[in-house]
Amino acid sequence: MTDDAAPGVDATVPSPARMYDYYLGGKDNFAVDREAAEQVIEAHPQQRLLARNNRAFLTRAVRHLADAGIDQFVDLGAGVPTEPATHQTARAMTPGARVVYVDEDPVVLAHARALLGTDDGIGVIGADALDPEQVLTDPELARLIDFSRPVGLLAVALFHFNPDPGPERVITAFRERMVPGSWLVLSTGSTEGLGESELAELHRGYSGTPRGMHLRSREQIESLFDGFALVEPGVVDVSQWRGNAEQTPVQILAGVGRLH
Repeated sequence: MTDDAAPGVDATVPSPARMYDYYLGGKDNFAVDREAAEQVIEAHPQQRLLARNNRAFLTRAVRHLADAGIDQFVDLGAGVPTEPATHQTARAMTPGARVVYVDEDPVVLAHARALLGTDDGIGVIGADALDPEQVLTDPELARLIDFSRPVGLLAVALFHFNPDPGPERVITAFRERMVPGSWLVLSTGSTEGLGESELAELHRGYSGTPRGMHLRSREQIESLFDGFALVEPGVVDVSQWRGNAEQTPVQILAGVGRLH
């Protein structure tokens, strides 16, 4: 991508979604995103591996849900389309699976609509994932997601960019609409094992983004699964959730839970 931003895109403010795209080796990012991302990489050289581990967790978790019979998914803070995308993973097991992607970044939305807009089983909603009322009342969600049946809610690498009580409010709003047998897939950055200087460096790297960085303790992350029964192995680093990749010093903790 060139640094000539399209209308509505502020190329002077780093975007977590575009920084994540850069970590994964994508090209849908601007100089400001690359500069901020490199600052994070300087403090945490394994940041690219961490992003890949998180993406691999998403794929494994979606496969688990599809194997459990879930054929409709809401992907909050979906980010720049990356293969395998949620719908590709789900449809490999359930060809008719429906997916609604939610994001507020204009670059993410432009690419998602260009790539996915002709598929009737996929919806793209331009909304703040921290505004569940806006998402839940969107016509695209109503067209594709039937809340009288189990649904998979994905909040992967989302909430470490959102302050409290945003995550709890989002999950509660969806949980109240979801029927038993629905699932929550969640991963978010953790303070586990980090000293004050390491935390300060990470916060500095995201200080220019709209909401900054908000890491949480293991206990705080586990509490987000209130009402959901965690499946094995519980809340663990993304590299270890039914996988065995190299774990990085900075941890993104993840879990998958089924609604009681």
